[in-house]
Amino acid sequence: MSYSYEYTKPTFMITDDSQDPYHLPQEEDDYDAEAREERERNTKLQELVRWLHFNARQRHRNCKIEIKDNDNNNIELSVHGNGLSVGHSQKSIRSRGSSSGAVGHKRQRNVWPFKMRVKVGKFCLQRQASNRSEKYPQPSEVTEGALQVWRALPERIRQDPSLASFRQEHERLHGDVEPLPSEDGMQLEEHEHEQEQRNGHNDGTHAFTQIGINVTNEAGQVHVLDGRDLENNNDEQHDDGETYCKSNLKKYLTWFKISILLVVWGVFTAFLMSNNEHVDQLSLISVPANGSTRVFPITTSTLERIGLALRGPFRLQENELQLNVTVPLPVLQVQVTRTYYDAFGMEIYTENASQVWQLDIVYFDLIDATKDTKKTRTFELIPSDSSMLTTANRSRLNFEFSSSIDGELPLQLNVDESPIYKRHGVLYAAAVLCGLYVMIIWEIVNRTFAAIIASTLSVGILAALNSRPSMGTIMGWIDVETLLLLFGMMILVAILSETGVFDYLAVYAYKITNGHVWPLINCLCLFTAVLSSFLDNVTTVLLMTPVTIRLCEVMSLNPVPILMCMVIYSNIGGALTPVGDPPNVIIASNNYISKNGVNFAVFTLHMLPGVLLVMVQTYIQLRFKFRNISDLQFKDSPEVEELRHEIHVWKRAAASLSAYSKDEEVVRQTLMKKVNRLKRSLKKRMTSVITPAPNYEQTLANLQAKYPIRNKQLLYKCTAALVFVISLFFLHSVPELQRLSLGWTALLGAIFLIILADIEDLEAILARVEWSTLLFFAALFILMEALTELGLIEWIGNMTEGIILGVGEDQRLTVAILIILWVSAIASAFVDNIPLTTMMVKITISLAQNSTLNLPLQPLVWALALGACLGGNGTLIGASANVVCAGVAEQHGYKFTFLEFFKVGFPIMIGSIIVTTGYLLLSHSLLTWH
Repeated sequence: MSYSYEYTKPTFMITDDSQDPYHLPQEEDDYDAEAREERERNTKLQELVRWLHFNARQRHRNCKIEIKDNDNNNIELSVHGNGLSVGHSQKSIRSRGSSSGAVGHKRQRNVWPFKMRVKVGKFCLQRQASNRSEKYPQPSEVTEGALQVWRALPERIRQDPSLASFRQEHERLHGDVEPLPSEDGMQLEEHEHEQEQRNGHNDGTHAFTQIGINVTNEAGQVHVLDGRDLENNNDEQHDDGETYCKSNLKKYLTWFKISILLVVWGVFTAFLMSNNEHVDQLSLISVPANGSTRVFPITTSTLERIGLALRGPFRLQENELQLNVTVPLPVLQVQVTRTYYDAFGMEIYTENASQVWQLDIVYFDLIDATKDTKKTRTFELIPSDSSMLTTANRSRLNFEFSSSIDGELPLQLNVDESPIYKRHGVLYAAAVLCGLYVMIIWEIVNRTFAAIIASTLSVGILAALNSRPSMGTIMGWIDVETLLLLFGMMILVAILSETGVFDYLAVYAYKITNGHVWPLINCLCLFTAVLSSFLDNVTTVLLMTPVTIRLCEVMSLNPVPILMCMVIYSNIGGALTPVGDPPNVIIASNNYISKNGVNFAVFTLHMLPGVLLVMVQTYIQLRFKFRNISDLQFKDSPEVEELRHEIHVWKRAAASLSAYSKDEEVVRQTLMKKVNRLKRSLKKRMTSVITPAPNYEQTLANLQAKYPIRNKQLLYKCTAALVFVISLFFLHSVPELQRLSLGWTALLGAIFLIILADIEDLEAILARVEWSTLLFFAALFILMEALTELGLIEWIGNMTEGIILGVGEDQRLTVAILIILWVSAIASAFVDNIPLTTMMVKITISLAQNSTLNLPLQPLVWALALGACLGGNGTLIGASANVVCAGVAEQHGYKFTFLEFFKVGFPIMIGSIIVTTGYLLLSHSLLTWH
């Protein structure tokens, strides 16, 4: 039997000398073993020929493939063409043999004639062996180590019928009473698998052994193609002439990315290795009373700038002043002076080398009751007088301290002779921040890894500027309170998900809204906003994201846009109260602000109108953005999208297991077998006819039967723990009852639930924690503090204060509201709003305390709170809730990128700030509500 196939770009023709092997006649014994093996052999042969043709078309060459059945064991393929590319690595195999006119003859595109022969073994495995390769392990084959790996898998994967053998062995050894997967589910899987084998939908994957294809060219060079290479090529590559160019471009871009990252790694590694940690040289001095001067010498005389850090009883902005008309407020003045000496060491002349730094200090009788605070300043030194240098032998720099206090003033000082030049530091900080956003926006690397690179680079820059922080300092930069809150709530949610309550709540929400999309979204967003007002929005998002995902899966909706709407409303609701968002906590906890009439009720009352207006504006924008209901749905049928999602989840579970141990390898192979089955089901679903969707009553009945509460006893225990945690969270909104922080509350609740539920396998719970999200926050905290050290946050504050001070008195309040609102909003979208809010609070208080400006405090506070909270909706990393929502969604198999969130969130953020601007100007500039 002989076949001849001729392929020419862009068409290919099949000439058959006997019979077309791709369209075998349907005989009565088609399902007999011999006929099935022949059909599968021909299918495999077809895939091989198409694969060879694919490689030929990549090179834009013509080729001719001849297939001959030499004997009972081998099929010989003779391929003739120019520059044919073979092999999964796509390396060209060209003939080196001489041919007529090969030397000195100019050939088109410098391609030599090519001929190769391929021999393919056509032995077919027995059907029993094929079935055995797809069989899942029996309970007797499951070891205790494999059970430990199985218990660390997500609950929805552990409950799958394909892993029933692991669950049976677990119940036999440990006596768990949780229900097994239904026997119907297991029988359905077996039935589907048998149906695939009967209908020939196994794609030849397991019908043949792992054949080796020997490819020999005229020069005798042999290239072995593994059968798996052929299968991978047929599954993942398309018959498109542009694929080769795209793959080359992707390869070059990958190498370019690796090169750039290696350069960055080399830069901060060299900086960190070449500089030691910066050690503060602390000294103690005592400044005399009543204007007497204390001189502190500086060792180096040739400096352009010098840094000074003081720690002492300084008056903070938030401290209430108790001024006495007869006794002026004491101050401390610090200045750098330069003294010239002659050859005999006698002083010739002393000049001021810097501007005066004036600090407010407390009264002498309050020194012992005042907590020491730290103040820092970088002095720009005036150059030496050239005329004096010609007459003097040397010069010396000194710090001069003088105070107006009634007694001696104790101070601790640290002199930095090589401080960071803030103008250059701001440029370095901006470059690092831009690099971080480039890596996240275009998904060059994972966002957690991008934050690690950016934070390490920022520390390296500090090291290059002789300000390398110690490891203890770096650990102090991490906000452990936030990480503790996230960790505790993640454990609570992981245990709560085992009860099936999220599925149950999703079905219940589907029932009360009668299956309508927008009423369901409205209820979800409104409930999230209200809950975020009294809980912190991070906790709210951790609780609501699993419910939202299951709800979308129930209604066959794409969870990504719904999650974006939910987290946007969470940030809006968090702006209502002093405990809803971290910036509000920073603002409301300031003593100076709270003592000037800003308590919980006043804060909520002034924020409520603005938040309601923003919620209406956001609803209008979201309805316009998703005006087509198809934008909230998947492009393919729900069955196809569900299969794709299942494949993603199972692949992620398999990828989380390593091949270091035999137990993990057993579980990983079982998961990959499930992935292969799902892929085959996906291929069939994509070619099958779409059946009409059932009506609402039928869908609701199916969902209620499919998603009941799985473990009511565990649900009662989880409810008790949640009541404890949420009650303490609500008590946190009352300042008089604050005893525990949010982080301690979440940790205590997690410990309480673990004890109550008697969870022995803690590793399975810890595996559900989003460690990548926690690591991202830790790296982001370090990055923001490093950028603060470089002067970025201070530069933003100084620019804001300078613009406000430069405006006339009649428009000063309007400009102050606009500047604080818009600067805090735009900056909060791109940098962490916690250090930004801390800096802006100081600027707001200093503006209100400036008697010449005559600005009221409260309108500036409302502008800062609304800007910092609503600005978090601008980007994916603008608010902690956004990052947490994205991490939980990715764990469930749904990923939304930075650009996807930016297209939705940033326009809404701009609209929110416009509406807020109108509200603040109307209520405070015109109506003077304050």
